[in-house]
Amino acid sequence: MMPKRLPKPCSARTMKFVATKTAEQLDLQALHRVRERLVSQRTGIINQIRAFMLERGIAVRQGIGFLRTELPTILATRTDALSPRMLRVIEELAGDWRRLDQRIDGLSGEIEALARQDQACSRLMTVPGIGPIISSAMVAAIGTGDVFSKGRDFGAWLGLVPKQISTGDRTILGKISRRGNRYLRVLFVQAAWVVLVRIKNSVSPQRERFEMRRSRIIGKIG
Repeated sequence: MMPKRLPKPCSARTMKFVATKTAEQLDLQALHRVRERLVSQRTGIINQIRAFMLERGIAVRQGIGFLRTELPTILATRTDALSPRMLRVIEELAGDWRRLDQRIDGLSGEIEALARQDQACSRLMTVPGIGPIISSAMVAAIGTGDVFSKGRDFGAWLGLVPKQISTGDRTILGKISRRGNRYLRVLFVQAAWVVLVRIKNSVSPQRERFEMRRSRIIGKIG
């Protein structure tokens, strides 16, 4: 027989409940999930094209823009290194890449239009580095953010706070926990890099400390 006092913890003040998402949030979240999948597929195609060409001694500078610019010239002129069969394979992959670009651009445009019509997204976009994609993903995930009492709670939910190990009077802070919403965490890290690029010509103690830790930060986000 179930004890009668079992439901009591559900009414305790310390209990935190997951907020129910609205239909608009679910729609926005679906758009982001589809976009994320398409971006992942596009990255896989780009890496495969690079690998096929590198096996035949054709190297292209890192960056999606460089490969997009140089690929037509390579396919037209490097018939000495690429066999007819490999040319056909890479051209088909390039076609898949173009189709994915069109779908990603369409979804991005729809997300941006929805973000600019939403007041919460508009407020978030006043923060440097945060645009329509990040703001809409954040609103789709947490709504107005009322479930978090302070910013650190949101950082812990994202997995951006360090792991803490306490023993006696010692507190050891380790790497970031990387728990929670990985998609949002990656977007915020990318936004932070954008802000750093914008201020690369400025000199500040905070930026100098970050530059010293850059090698340790790369590879820890995921």
